[in-house]
Amino acid sequence: MSFNSDIDNPDEGKKPVAKGKTAARRQARSLAVQALYQWHIARQPLNEIEAQFRVDNDFAAVDGAYFHEILHGVPRQVTEIDEAFTPCLDRPLAEVDPVELAVLRLSTYELRNRIDVPYRVVINEGIELAKVFGATDGHKFVNGVLDKLAPLLRAAEVRGAKR
Repeated sequence: MSFNSDIDNPDEGKKPVAKGKTAARRQARSLAVQALYQWHIARQPLNEIEAQFRVDNDFAAVDGAYFHEILHGVPRQVTEIDEAFTPCLDRPLAEVDPVELAVLRLSTYELRNRIDVPYRVVINEGIELAKVFGATDGHKFVNGVLDKLAPLLRAAEVRGAKR
């Protein structure tokens, strides 16, 4: 028996599901953007936020070390991170939606500190996070900012990709 229709094969045409390290990092980013949002809004101590997230979420499929690095690294470098992407904004920093701000901070942290993560992956992950957690067109804003920022922070990598 052959299956030729989308009804018979509902997975046909869907994006491949991330597995292993990629999926664990994606989960870490997803939780980290939520935790960074909470830190920005509530100004709770990072250790309390991290403990709460580890209790409230199943970390079996999460890169816990990556979550920890982002959650503590972004606030430690928040001034430098904000200064890096502010020139790429089309509005004052104070007017950026808090969810989109958390995504931009996370993505900028990765562009600055995680050279092992290709810039295109950073941009794509930022867009996906904004689609999930942000306003209706928030992903377009995040994409525009990260597209301007990547050549500033990863000039050689971006140049090499355009060849």
